[in-house]
Amino acid sequence: MTSSPVQTHQFDSRDPAAIQDFLSATYDPKLHIQSRNGYRLTHRRVDTGPFAIATTRQTGHLDIGAATLGGLVIGRTRTARVDRSCAGSTHRFGPGEAFLVTRPQEPCTVRWHPGEVELCVLDLSVLAQVATTAPARRPGRIQFTELGPVSAALARQWHNTTSFVREIVLNSPAAGAQPLVIGNAARMLAAAALAVFPNTAFTEPTAADRHDATTATLRRAITFLEEHADRDISAADIASAAGVSLRAVQLAFRRHLGTTPMAHLRRIRLVRAHHDLVRADPHQETVSAIASRWGFASHSRFTARYHASYGVPPRETLHT
Repeated sequence: MTSSPVQTHQFDSRDPAAIQDFLSATYDPKLHIQSRNGYRLTHRRVDTGPFAIATTRQTGHLDIGAATLGGLVIGRTRTARVDRSCAGSTHRFGPGEAFLVTRPQEPCTVRWHPGEVELCVLDLSVLAQVATTAPARRPGRIQFTELGPVSAALARQWHNTTSFVREIVLNSPAAGAQPLVIGNAARMLAAAALAVFPNTAFTEPTAADRHDATTATLRRAITFLEEHADRDISAADIASAAGVSLRAVQLAFRRHLGTTPMAHLRRIRLVRAHHDLVRADPHQETVSAIASRWGFASHSRFTARYHASYGVPPRETLHT
């Protein structure tokens, strides 16, 4: 296994020039800031590659202008109030509210009042791994039509998802060292973003998709999963290997097995984890390490799934 891809960056300063340089290097080379009444910026960011999660706090008032923020940037206020202007419209967000800082590659201005804000930066390529757009049958660029969430309930779903990723994935050394865990977490965030914020993602299968959802497609997909279960693969990768669209391969699994491609992959990985537990030396290995190796970030969820499949907790298998 490779070393951990997770990197943590800390920043704390009252120097306007240092803050300008830091924010420009981290988020947008063309970003510019203007302080109001003096301020101090404290910033903690955890980068994984496909996504980053940051908690940032400032005292005073700060005006930020951004031109080309990289990726999809989603904010959630903890204690601050944020005024965000984009494409001629201005919105105000208070504590607990989630919002898109801007659409990808769209300029925006933000007036950030004293307090704390959470940020999630998601690589746009991850969105194409979990959704496709109409009318193209292959994953394409997804457009977000609104900058606020569909509903308050879905905004809470975003908070729950980011909290799970932060606590279970990013704060666990064993999980953070595993590419499968990071890939799964990135797609979890992407799926949540697509559910929470209005967009052009197209989810219904076309007539061609239904035609392609055959047992032959299913066999090609399962063969790919069996051969690559130890790699960080997405539903889009499975569809590409099967030679059909994302919706076609999803429909094939639902039609013939009553499941999804990613759920079937989790079953394969559970079997591989079981084999590792049977062969492992309990003095050298742990259940958590083996679970993380196969993409299971939550120890409790892995234990429950394992017990349901094998009738005993994984710890018992390891020590038998």
